[in-house]
Amino acid sequence: MNESLTAFELLLQIDQRCRLLAADLPSQPTRRDSWSGIGFRLGELWYVAPMSEVSEVLHEPRLTQLPGVKSWVRGVANLRGRLLPVMDLSGFFGHELSAVRRQRRVLVVDHDEVFAGLLVDEVFGLQHFARDSLEPVPAEELKGPVAAFVKGRFQRGQCWQVFSPFALTRSQGFMSVAV
Repeated sequence: MNESLTAFELLLQIDQRCRLLAADLPSQPTRRDSWSGIGFRLGELWYVAPMSEVSEVLHEPRLTQLPGVKSWVRGVANLRGRLLPVMDLSGFFGHELSAVRRQRRVLVVDHDEVFAGLLVDEVFGLQHFARDSLEPVPAEELKGPVAAFVKGRFQRGQCWQVFSPFALTRSQGFMSVAV
């Protein structure tokens, strides 16, 4: 290297060498063609929520119960100074949560004017699927109130139904929490 180069010229040389070396690297088109979501379980059914619709995943927090609300409203938690209403997603759909409290998690949804936690039986972390493997769920397989929030499914090991928390927050039934 020439010592008479300025720092800027040296950086330009390094940049050029990096670009030349990077030209030989394989591209990663599979990244663009993959779909990612947060996997979770309600009872015996497995779901995956789009990454863009879940802002974070929490352990079940300490809750303050609220009077005059439906049974599936578990209470509110203080999340970094912000009140987080926590809803029992299984209860909302007319089922019971798993008895194993250790595995329960809360999916936090922050969409438009709605900030809420969805209590689920278990979370399986980030799940990746080939985008073109998304298939519709036949109408005869979609039963009960959850059907309105399922936007397709992926098959990998078991059936992962795509659940939309954003669609849930737009539901009148979900937003009507008073008894």
